[in-house]
Amino acid sequence: MSDSRIKGLHRLGVRARVDALQAAGFLDKAAAARLKAGRLTLAAATADRMIENVVGVFGLPFAVAPNFSVNGRDCVVPLVVEEPSIVAGLTAAALLARRTGGFEAHVGASLLTGQVHVADVADADQAVASLVAAKPTLLARANDVHPRLIARGGGVRDIDVRQLRLPDGAALLTVHLYVDTCDAMGANLVNTICEALAPEIAAICGGRAALAILSNLADRALVTARVRYSAASLATRDMDGASVRDGIVLASEIARVDPYRAATHNKGVMNGIDAVAIATGNDWRAIEAGAHAYAASSGNYLPLTRWYRDDAGDLIGEIGIPLKVATVGGTLEMNSAAALGIALTGVESATELAGLMAAVGLAQNFAALRALATSGIQAGHMKLHARSLAAAVGTPDDLFDDVVRALVESGEVKRWKAEQLLSARLAQADVDIEAHGSAAGKVILFGEHAVVYGRRALAVPIPNAVSVRLERAESLSIAMPDWAIDRAIALDGDNGVDALLAVILRELGITDTGFRIHVRSMLPRAMGLGSSAAVAVAIARAFNRFLDLGQEDARINDIAFACERIAHGTPSGIDNTLATYAAPILFRNDGGLRIERVEFEAQPPLLVACSSEGGLTSEQVAGVRARRALAPRHFDALFDEMDALSEAGAGLLRTADYAQLGGLMNVAHGLLNAIGVSTPELETMVAVAREAGAAGAKLTGAGGGGSIVAICPGNLDKVQSAMQDAGFRTIALEGAGEH
Repeated sequence: MSDSRIKGLHRLGVRARVDALQAAGFLDKAAAARLKAGRLTLAAATADRMIENVVGVFGLPFAVAPNFSVNGRDCVVPLVVEEPSIVAGLTAAALLARRTGGFEAHVGASLLTGQVHVADVADADQAVASLVAAKPTLLARANDVHPRLIARGGGVRDIDVRQLRLPDGAALLTVHLYVDTCDAMGANLVNTICEALAPEIAAICGGRAALAILSNLADRALVTARVRYSAASLATRDMDGASVRDGIVLASEIARVDPYRAATHNKGVMNGIDAVAIATGNDWRAIEAGAHAYAASSGNYLPLTRWYRDDAGDLIGEIGIPLKVATVGGTLEMNSAAALGIALTGVESATELAGLMAAVGLAQNFAALRALATSGIQAGHMKLHARSLAAAVGTPDDLFDDVVRALVESGEVKRWKAEQLLSARLAQADVDIEAHGSAAGKVILFGEHAVVYGRRALAVPIPNAVSVRLERAESLSIAMPDWAIDRAIALDGDNGVDALLAVILRELGITDTGFRIHVRSMLPRAMGLGSSAAVAVAIARAFNRFLDLGQEDARINDIAFACERIAHGTPSGIDNTLATYAAPILFRNDGGLRIERVEFEAQPPLLVACSSEGGLTSEQVAGVRARRALAPRHFDALFDEMDALSEAGAGLLRTADYAQLGGLMNVAHGLLNAIGVSTPELETMVAVAREAGAAGAKLTGAGGGGSIVAICPGNLDKVQSAMQDAGFRTIALEGAGEH
């Protein structure tokens, strides 16, 4: 059985999360590959077959909440939701529940109700008697409508009748047909049965069939779930567990006597259930309608959950909610994302999915009530926003929590306030500037891969992309919050940051390991932007300055190149050169290093956008080498063309002819596609940039994932907005900064 306790999932990048889910057994290889390649989004052509007048596809975040245990089965929960803190709240609630056995869910009968309303009935009592007498015949006729449903184990289970009065006093009979639709939601199926029987039912009643349609008040598909939290587990830094428990119980009781509060209480429940419903292709509107109708079925609008203290002092939570959901049929067959959502849950039936949804609703309600009973809902939202702002202004790791706390306490959770607080704390810390080092990232405009074969590449820097600060410590450790790294360093490690640091310390002749290394990077990993070289250069510079070693840039560059060999196998040397010298260059290494500075008066309006999937340079270089071996003459011709583009591009940069430069970038992208290093997601990104008005766009770096670069004269903000709206992280090189 898979273990849903995936520690630190929120700290990983998107690709790494997919890998973790695959390793834990929640994703198969094919599903993981689709997620990494960005092929999960519903195609516009498919959407056009689902509804009318389609003009595009609207995107929402697709996330997972780990840690869930329901009826003894571990599972991760797929969630499609845009509201912050829901995923975090569910994950924490599920983790706490694991300590006391997780969630218990129970699903009895799962029947969908069809209704036939009969008006103009002369004798209601006689009509009811006639319907009761005809019930066996009606059941048989109803089940004849869909014989294959009977073969699957479903069918119409019962029929009953209710007498109602219209506002004018006229009699109205409502005939209910209770249908077991198996693992399908069954709306169309039930509607068909109702319409088929409506004439016969009306004739039996001596009236007129006014309506024949299903009801979304699925009170014959009730689901219950239960959870227990020990009081001790609820304690916070400021409150003991018993006080938190009692606050949750009081909030629950308030919802039972105040419908205004109950509406918001139930909205919190549905925050979780709706997110699962959308992720699994279920009709969340029907679920919402049924849930709220059920909450008001007593005549008073009541909460869907109840929280109370048991005799042992533990907090008990219970939920009862109508949930008629599906795992087959409908949009599931057309929407691969919904099918993946079902697969992620690991459920084997619709009733099992309903039980999971009820547990999620209960968990989300707990998370909301716990926040209300402790710090308050807004405090949680503001803290999340404050953390984002603190990161955006480049707050060092050792000051991060302090700046976040001060930002929240100030009541001004704004970027300007974050910058002000950071400046004040840096001044108070009186940090020795000699303990700092910085380095540039790189953007290759022309010549990727050709540069490995002695041709020229044209590249420009991303200034001050990585910064490093050293402080004395008992042992060697590193903190890189932007890459979710915070750990001790093992200098005998053979890869990653351990191997990088081992090379730097060895090459600089440093034997002292009493340092804490703080690294901030605006460059994501494995995005083709020279992140590993920039980190190596910045760390080497910090040690050089801190220990007054007197090394020149040329030596720092050599050390970074040695680090690049570990990271990428056979690097060209362009990444470490840009990281060290931070100047636009035409670069060639054909046995001897030749660098030509490219001078231009103004920063070109370049925009970098990062894909959801990283690309490993060593793998891409090896792949191109293998393909070249099959057709060396053709590949060398392509590399020669790339070399010519690099030379021409340098001239266009010097004269700021961005329109022609963009045209050459488009040609360069086609050549990179031809040697097999583009991906479907990179192609989509290039198309988005060009359609938004970029003069040219291409992948940059090794490919196989990573990033694109676009030249955007006069419309950089517009192109940047388009890329961000499409869900891609961007870095603008015309002064706009990182977003």
